[in-house]
Amino acid sequence: MASSLPAEPPPEPEADVEPDTLEAQREALFETMRKRMGLADEAVERIRSIFQSTKVMSQGNPKTTRHPMTRAQCRKIRKEAGLQETNNPICGAKNMVPLFDPGAGQTERDARVCIDQFEFPGLACEYPVVFVRANQAAELCLAVGKRICDAHEWEGACAGALKPPEQEYFWGPERIETSYKHNKPREIRWAYGLQKDHSKCATGSFKNRKCSGSYSDCGSNTYPAGAFPACVSSFGVYDQHGNAAEHMNLPLKPEELASTGQYGSTEMKGSWFIFQSYEAHEDDCRWRAFDWHGSRLMDPESHRNYHLGFRCCKNVP
Repeated sequence: MASSLPAEPPPEPEADVEPDTLEAQREALFETMRKRMGLADEAVERIRSIFQSTKVMSQGNPKTTRHPMTRAQCRKIRKEAGLQETNNPICGAKNMVPLFDPGAGQTERDARVCIDQFEFPGLACEYPVVFVRANQAAELCLAVGKRICDAHEWEGACAGALKPPEQEYFWGPERIETSYKHNKPREIRWAYGLQKDHSKCATGSFKNRKCSGSYSDCGSNTYPAGAFPACVSSFGVYDQHGNAAEHMNLPLKPEELASTGQYGSTEMKGSWFIFQSYEAHEDDCRWRAFDWHGSRLMDPESHRNYHLGFRCCKNVP
């Protein structure tokens, strides 16, 4: 069973002061990860080197980003909702939950994978990392002792039932065909229930007026992760609708499953922070895009943008 930890002491006041440079923002994030995740110096240095390989990976361009909610407001919301940090021994890491299929009679003791409750960096009330390519997302997950999620794991975490890979993929055909075959008979539901309601999730923010997709013009106007207590799956996974869309691995054959240490193609899932005013596509749990900005997952030129992040998974031994 998952154990609940006492609420963490409130961060120092400066935690809610947004840095005005990219370097300062990154260093503040690294220090937060070190303290709250207990990362060793080696892990922090690996994370820093991945960030420094690009001029845009961040929690949003400090010059253009305007978050609609502060970390302090998020902490207050979660405290009033009675939400605490989780530490399930099955997962061996804080803020992760085990995935399984209750409909098949499984319990968390049958879980073979865990998933982050929050978008990377995987911390409640921290802003998601964006402007990250799929290969960089995979590298960052490895740096914190985890891995990138397979598409069906993310979907199962959202829908409340993790199905086996052989039931969730059509091995062999081209990607567009496999997505069509998957989507047509899929169960349609959202993390929070059977009826779509964007207001339950982090979808009420705004897009900068001059935003055309570039780092210089587009603010990543996200909310702190976990700030919407109703936007949660039955497993306890937050923000799979709204806030930042997410990278994951799409295997087109069995040997491309990330759970085996290999990679396939890119997949982006979830909606993002303006969906109350602009519903760009479907965002139910098990819907798959046909081929948005498609590439191999580890392509160094894979897609990135101002509202695209990721979360990590972890095999259970």
